Amino acid sequence: MAAEVVPQPAKKTLSKNLMEMKFMKRRAESDYRRQLEEERQRAIQESHWVLDGKEKEDRSRIEFEPSYVKCEELFANGRMSFKNFNPTVEKMFKEMVAEEDMARSEAREREDTVSDEEMAKRYESFVGTVAKKFATKRKRSSVAASFESDSPSIHQPSKKTKREFMKPRD
Repeated sequence: MAAEVVPQPAKKTLSKNLMEMKFMKRRAESDYRRQLEEERQRAIQESHWVLDGKEKEDRSRIEFEPSYVKCEELFANGRMSFKNFNPTVEKMFKEMVAEEDMARSEAREREDTVSDEEMAKRYESFVGTVAKKFATKRKRSSVAASFESDSPSIHQPSKKTKREFMKPRD
């Protein structure tokens, strides 16, 4: 018993007259243009070669400088070594970096230090401020007077003068 071959019904197509109409021609033409565009895009993508997404990372690390001045300041020794290729050069480089760091930290420390004279002036004004703060009302005037006589930079009037109305000039 052989299997019977069942003929499939023929696919119905539109008539020739219907396909000749303007709207059908435009549709067929737009489908054809879309297909050509897809083939062109596919060909362009296949022609590009990419290294597993690393191309974008490499481009972000590139910096463009209009001058070579930065290159002059890179390394004073002139020799460089990477990934322990030349251990003596790398050792020298580490020593130079340590010296530079030490010099920077000493400069920063010199900026932050206060001279003895400056410290004495600050302490003197601090003692006066604290003495005024903790003095009682009766002693405040005597404390202020004693500090007034010691430091001429502080000028406080001893008595408050009453201000009177001043007549404007005509």
